[in-house]
Amino acid sequence: MARDYSRFMPSLTGGSRIHTPTGLERLGWTSHFAQQVGVDDLSRTPPVRVTSVERSGLRVEGDGLQAALPPRADATVGDWLLHDAARPGASRLLTRKSLFRRRAAGTGREVQLIAANVDTVFVVTSCNRDFNVARLERYVALAFEAGVEPVIVATKADLTDDPQGFAAAAEEVSVAAPMPVPVVVLDALGSEPKEKLAPWCKPGRTVAFLGSSGVGKSTLVNALSGRTTAATGGIREDDDRGRHTTTGRHLYVLPEGYAVLDTPGMRELQLTDAAEGIAEVFADLTELSARCRFSDCRHEDEPGCAVRAAIASGEIDEARLKRWQKLQREEAFNSASLAERRERDRAFGRMVRSIVKDKPAKR
Repeated sequence: MARDYSRFMPSLTGGSRIHTPTGLERLGWTSHFAQQVGVDDLSRTPPVRVTSVERSGLRVEGDGLQAALPPRADATVGDWLLHDAARPGASRLLTRKSLFRRRAAGTGREVQLIAANVDTVFVVTSCNRDFNVARLERYVALAFEAGVEPVIVATKADLTDDPQGFAAAAEEVSVAAPMPVPVVVLDALGSEPKEKLAPWCKPGRTVAFLGSSGVGKSTLVNALSGRTTAATGGIREDDDRGRHTTTGRHLYVLPEGYAVLDTPGMRELQLTDAAEGIAEVFADLTELSARCRFSDCRHEDEPGCAVRAAIASGEIDEARLKRWQKLQREEAFNSASLAERRERDRAFGRMVRSIVKDKPAKR
């Protein structure tokens, strides 16, 4: 007997809101997704969320339903699908409300999907030599581009004599952004994670942890869940760099009714299609560059350069300008390379179709 999913649909009559069942609500199901499907669709293909991405395929979970789906390049952890039991590979992907992506590591130019439908991302760093302003700027730009609320979390506060110094440096990352990014300094091994991250960990929401290896992402997941949910590891004493402990992307549903996403540490975060996110992080430089005399000003020795004038007056730091320019060049190169690859693929497809069309039929 088919499950009746009509009660999952949002009210269309202006009456009281229909409450989402506990199973789907805890997974992050909202009206954003319910509005994309009809009652008949829900009856035939119940909604499921991707909770794990492995080489062998996807693990999905719904209201009283768990299943394995074959690998697919267009889905990532956090995505919602309409599960087609007869043809699992044909399960329909619902439109996302947010998406994290980057240029895949290596020499290729493919785009790697990181996570979808996240409400808040905790950008995790640590109060040691791993702390890097340029890396934080990358992650915050990625969050802004994805349309996700970023929060910077600095762990290992118990191992430094100056945790507030790290907090102040982290706050500078968003000093020019339209809205300041909250900064939380804590000891991931104590009770502080649950207390200090509580404002963003509400029922029905999805939070994610992003950062390099060894900064305490999995430790924070375990602290929130109150049990050993994710594998953890230490850091190398010689350089304070972390070891990879999380090998796949996993979505955990906690008893409090919200979902937590843990991801592997990223040795390389190359931005692509993230021009707006970069512009938000460096809003001051973006605004200043618009005042330069020349529209193609390189901010080097051109006359009438508003950026150089701001550096000379001490308003802008030279190092900040260099980081902005580096991200701009990287993003432009990756985005252009991706566009060129797509055009080559389209041209090849047109050529193949033309050959097939012109090929005489066999008699």
